[in-house]
Amino acid sequence: MKTKILSIISIITFLAGMSACHSPEDFNPTIEKNGINNLTASFPDDDRDENSFKSEIDYVNRVIKVVFPYNYPRLSDNVLQTSALKKMRVIADLDNNVYVSPSLLYLDMTKENYITVRDQTGAKNEYKIVPEIRKSNECAITKYLIPSLSLLGVINENAKVISLISVESIGEELADVTISHGATISPDPTKVALNYDQEQKVTITAQDGTSKAVYTIKKEIPEKIASGLRANSAKLLWVKKLTDVGITSNDLTTGIAAINNYVVINDRANSNAVYLDGRTGANMGNINISSIAGSLTNFYATADDEDNILFCNLIPNAGATFTVWRVKGVNDTPKKYIEFNVTSAIGRKLSIQGSLDGNAIITAPYYNTAGQFARWQVVNGVLKSQTPELVVTQGLGGWGTNADVIYSNGADPTSDYFAAFYSTPRNVCWFDGKTHTIKANGPEISGNWIQNAIDYTVFNKVPYALSNSVNSFTWGTDDSIYLFDLSGNSLTNQPVKFGSDGLGVNGNYGAKALGKQNANGTGDVALKVSSDGYYLYIYFMFTNGYIGCVQCDCIDM
Repeated sequence: MKTKILSIISIITFLAGMSACHSPEDFNPTIEKNGINNLTASFPDDDRDENSFKSEIDYVNRVIKVVFPYNYPRLSDNVLQTSALKKMRVIADLDNNVYVSPSLLYLDMTKENYITVRDQTGAKNEYKIVPEIRKSNECAITKYLIPSLSLLGVINENAKVISLISVESIGEELADVTISHGATISPDPTKVALNYDQEQKVTITAQDGTSKAVYTIKKEIPEKIASGLRANSAKLLWVKKLTDVGITSNDLTTGIAAINNYVVINDRANSNAVYLDGRTGANMGNINISSIAGSLTNFYATADDEDNILFCNLIPNAGATFTVWRVKGVNDTPKKYIEFNVTSAIGRKLSIQGSLDGNAIITAPYYNTAGQFARWQVVNGVLKSQTPELVVTQGLGGWGTNADVIYSNGADPTSDYFAAFYSTPRNVCWFDGKTHTIKANGPEISGNWIQNAIDYTVFNKVPYALSNSVNSFTWGTDDSIYLFDLSGNSLTNQPVKFGSDGLGVNGNYGAKALGKQNANGTGDVALKVSSDGYYLYIYFMFTNGYIGCVQCDCIDM
């Protein structure tokens, strides 16, 4: 309290000193006082965020021009007509002690309107209010994709350059391009196949027919930044409702498996696993898993680094034998890979670090234990044993029925590992792989939300961990994903949480966002590095909600 009092006294003394050093003539405001600074119009009973239209004021000719978009809603094809402006809610932004007459509330902007502005001195000025429906001057490319190659261009908006990152020849291909609403593109690469082995130029002409921008599209291999993700490179690449990709069952979608070109969705109610294009989200087909299909037999799915997918059953619900099936790519059928008898609860999550064709470590938590999990090791493509090693973590109060564990090095069972779980504490834990003690703790998640998935990878020399939190209630929308930068050997820094960054992932794509409930509190996350090393793909799935992908890069712009 004494410190605060002294601080206040110091401020008062400083202000008093300023008063003593300057005469009133020294303070000359540079802000121009115009009386009225803006006039904002809006449609009554319209709760759209875009329902706010500002003005341009000509103080010489005393004209206030309220500017409306040519299309309203802005991204629709509906052309706004002057007749729609018959009753507009109007608010004036005025300087202090400035008054407008007649009082503003609603205006019929299909007619001429005049207002009188009286300033602080009593001087009066009459303004005419006129509407203008104006075509957009926006002329930008916001997405440039070569669908046949799942090749997404990197847009440098400042330089108006779109880079297609490819070592191989691209040739003549059609593109999928997104441009500013109402604008046109010439030549149109969605209709004319351009040869991308040569530099190409396209011109974007805005809706107003005047504003233009010329973009250069070129194949190149750019430099990478020194390490990690490029700041602000994260973008929501695609997101889809699970129902839109053919998943109609409730509470039965538990896991995803990210392989080189696809993301596989495990649906326990279906004899086929759906797989989507990892870069576009397009539904590409199904994997035939009819031989193991069942709500308890193909309970969860995961993938390694080399297109191997594992499906596992749930024990004890499916019996006393824990079974894992292996599928290679999207055209294979399940083959039994692991089988062992166990009485402990296991199978809600399964993780792989490394490659089953080389070296890998497979982990599966034993639920309702004090942090125990099963560990299998693969060496030179051979599973060492059907029976796993038991790993007992130290320093945990245990985990309940939601937990996931993954190692940092698939060739070294003494390497560090990471766990996300819903128990004590409720956070991501970093374990020393030699002592099995907690090396670092992440920020604790609210007891209302369930953590149950984690993944790990190294991207551009920096290790990253990805986890989730899932809402299982009929209220709240905190279905979230968290990306941890582990380069500082710590989890204490606030992780990237994709919500306040404009991507809108957190809170908007869970079951609650669709008016549903995720009764089992399940969901999944996966990390995948592109084969060229330039992109990090962050996949997320919230049961009964959405599946989506965030793309980050390490390109030196």
